[in-house]
Amino acid sequence: MNFAPLPSVDVAQVPLDGLVLDVREKDEWAAGHVEGALHIPMSDFVGRFGELTEAAGDGRRVHVMCRVGGRSAQVTQYLVQQGIDAVNIDGGMLAWDGAGRPMVTDDGASAFVL
Repeated sequence: MNFAPLPSVDVAQVPLDGLVLDVREKDEWAAGHVEGALHIPMSDFVGRFGELTEAAGDGRRVHVMCRVGGRSAQVTQYLVQQGIDAVNIDGGMLAWDGAGRPMVTDDGASAFVL
């Protein structure tokens, strides 16, 4: 059986005004995240799927993020199967941080990857 390769992008290819879906858990998100990202933990994803379809309703590409890329790959695969233009961010938040891309916290503390 042949499977199409999982669509993915390097962190440098993610536009800062793009739709980033962060599927990490609450404690990971609180430590640091991409400003403006939509946070739906993978553990809540099925129940909150409507939030994503609303955010991406205008046909925007969804850039899916987790810590290193495993959870986001699973969510990306699901989204692609649903006909949504989604890509996995290679290396996740560790790569994002390593590339010096901006991160924020909700409380203004210094951001880091948990």
